[in-house]
Amino acid sequence: MPSFELEQGLRSRGFPLVAGVDEAGRGPLAGPVVAAAVVLPSGLFARHQSALPIWLGLVDDSKLLTPNQRQAALEHIRVHAIAIGVGIASALEIDTDGIVPANSKAMQRAVAALDVVPDHLVVDFVKLPECGIPFEALVHGDSISYSIAAASIVAKVTRDGMMEEADARYPGYGFARHKGYATLEHRRRLELLGPCPIHRRSFAPIRTGAVMSREG
Repeated sequence: MPSFELEQGLRSRGFPLVAGVDEAGRGPLAGPVVAAAVVLPSGLFARHQSALPIWLGLVDDSKLLTPNQRQAALEHIRVHAIAIGVGIASALEIDTDGIVPANSKAMQRAVAALDVVPDHLVVDFVKLPECGIPFEALVHGDSISYSIAAASIVAKVTRDGMMEEADARYPGYGFARHKGYATLEHRRRLELLGPCPIHRRSFAPIRTGAVMSREG
């Protein structure tokens, strides 16, 4: 379960505005990688865990939540957050630059999209020196920090919505169900239809030539 222990320590060191940063969509065969940055009120950091508002009980690593739970948490995050920023790197950028640089770019864009300039970043795993803001990168940060967990929810819900929209543009692949991940259904549809414009050509099985290309 996340806490504000990390944010409390940063606040005591003179960093009251802390942005949590996380992404969704590193592994899928299709669609963008989406990152989010979330700044929660610093007044929350000083509270004991038992005194935190009830809505924070909905905030956790997005991978541990159901779609309905993520949506409910997102609504509270939107109401209570000081600022939310979203950054996107397209499938073409992933193919051109590689997934690691594209993921970093999406995170940088999310931080740049914030309405405030944070004093410090707490990031899930990725180091972001390019932002020019002090940062701390944590393994499994979305299970440690409420700020990162909130960002993980924003990123996941945003990307899922984009893949549902892609399902209408590119019918037949089942994007609304698997969100571009390499499920058995998705691989079978790829074999039948070939890749569409939002598929990542640098990812196997497309890169290996196991499927034919479908443009348009």
